[in-house]
Amino acid sequence: MRALAIAATGMNAQTKNLEVIANNIANINTTAFKRSRAEFTDLIYQAERLQGVSTRGQNAVVPEGAQIGLGVRTAAIRPLNIQGSLTNTGNQLDLAINGRGWFQVTTSTGEILYTRAGSFSTNANGQIVTSDGYQIQPAIVVPNNTTAITISQTGVVDATIGGQTIPQQIGQLTIANFVNEAGLMAMGGNLFEPTAASGQAVVGVPGDPGFGSINQGYLEASNVDPVSEISNMIAAQRAYEMNSKVVEAASSMAGTISNLRVS
Repeated sequence: MRALAIAATGMNAQTKNLEVIANNIANINTTAFKRSRAEFTDLIYQAERLQGVSTRGQNAVVPEGAQIGLGVRTAAIRPLNIQGSLTNTGNQLDLAINGRGWFQVTTSTGEILYTRAGSFSTNANGQIVTSDGYQIQPAIVVPNNTTAITISQTGVVDATIGGQTIPQQIGQLTIANFVNEAGLMAMGGNLFEPTAASGQAVVGVPGDPGFGSINQGYLEASNVDPVSEISNMIAAQRAYEMNSKVVEAASSMAGTISNLRVS
């Protein structure tokens, strides 16, 4: 009975939907996390009667026909790159991008990855790095006797060195944009890798047209809305239950037919 298979695809789709929602809720406090949305599409259709064909060789044409859909499948899990709220931390190496853009970091293998999480610090060599020790690009080294670091909205990094009153520029931050941000591949650890779908990175100065500005002493919060996610979770649960009812009904009908054959 086709209804069993169709309902099974619906249950599988809602399971995927719930997994996406669960990941959103789990990352509700993850810096710069972007929530995702599961998107679905219908499967192929089986034609019982084709529309537009003539009726038994006569001039009359079948106006609608009869097609039965064979279920649903997951089409995509789309990240929603909506700006998260900015939270004031007071830490001079906490940076948030207000608008479009991604920080560039270099891994231990020399690969360049991208992140929106700007919770940076300095390592033993004075280099500005991520919480995993990956160096920010372009590389910036903070002098040992620095007493204060100032980063402008355009990414200019100034350091006030002990014994001096005038800050000196030690670097210029740049950020990257992508034609299709949804095409980036999540690597975990708030890091993303470009793919053929995302296109190559376009690097520019913060504040330039098409690029966001940098806010020092702030972090971008997750854009997960708890109320919305709970509503989506309830809807997914109800949809799963309805599909399970279809399975029960189809199984009961099949059992009735079996009993008729026995009798």
